[in-house]
Formats: sequence, structure tokens, C-alpha cells
Amino acid sequence: MAGDVSIAADRQHVWNALNDADVLRQCIPGCESVTREPGNVLLAKVTAKIGPIKAGFSGKVTLSDLDPPNSYVISGEGSGGAAGFAKGSAAVKLTTVGDATQLNYQVEAAVGGKLAQIGARLIDTTAKKMAEDFFRKFVEIAESTSPTKPTVETPVAVPPTKPAQNSRLLVIAAVVVLAIAAAFYLSL
Repeated sequence: MAGDVSIAADRQHVWNALNDADVLRQCIPGCESVTREPGNVLLAKVTAKIGPIKAGFSGKVTLSDLDPPNSYVISGEGSGGAAGFAKGSAAVKLTTVGDATQLNYQVEAAVGGKLAQIGARLIDTTAKKMAEDFFRKFVEIAESTSPTKPTVETPVAVPPTKPAQNSRLLVIAAVVVLAIAAAFYLSL
């Protein structure tokens, strides 16, 4: 899954918001907690419903290739017990476009267990919805807390996911991996 989101705030402000545990917790659908551990590691607990399966996931994300406030790579894994697991990575890049910041992400993920049995279409749909919910809330928070208020609202642009390609658990990989990792290590 890949996409771009335009945020009407400067890049440093977006980077800082992506590293704020409270902002991330508010933005990740079903998130119960986000904590930072030593060694560029983030931990999160998320409850997600994918089709008929509802499970609590514990996720661990490791950040690498850090280039604040420009880019990083996040790798993560989430375990939902009997529901299954997810592993993935995401490349995140921030660029300045006029008075706004463009956040670009590319996610690759794999899922196993019961989650792998429910079908790529259902996982894709759920992942897309969760990503849209995350970015809608993140843009709202980042723009409302920006020291420089935009004169024109910038719409959130989340392109559709590519069917079945690299989207096996974008729910955890895109939301937990992207959101948690993006949010917590962009400011280091």
C-alpha cells in the first residue's frame, strides 16, 4: 500500500506530531496505548476488527534509516494471539510543498493465522478504512496545533490500496507500523 497525504503545517511540526505518543494514540483506530522503549523501539496495543475477527494486537516497531525531519524506515510485527500475526515495513518521507507538508508512505506487509484465511479483499478494505481514519484524525490534530494556521484548508488525499498486492495486514502494518513508528521517531 502506498499513498500521499498533504498536511497544512510545516515539516518540523508534522515530524514532531508524528513523534508524540498522545497524538498517535488518538489517531490510531482502536489504540489503547503507545509507548517508546530504548533502542528505537515503539510498543503499541490495538484492538482491531477485520471481518468476523476481532482481536487485541500487541505491536513492536523498530525505526531505522532515520533522517529527521525528512524520512525513516519502520519495521514492525504485531501478534493477535489466535487471530494471527502481521509483519511489515514502511518507508516514510516528508517533503515541503508550498506552505504544506507532503507525507509519502510505502508499506509492505504479510499476515498469517486466521487473518490470512479471511481474504485479501476484506483485509484491503479494512486496511484502507483504518488508514483513512488515521490520516483524517492526524491531519486534524497536526493542522489545529500548527503555530501557522493555513488560509485555505488542504484536503486529505489517501489513494486507494492496490488490491491484494502487499496488503495482507495493512491494518497492523499500515496503522500500527506506520502510525506508531512514524509518530514516535520522526523527531529523533
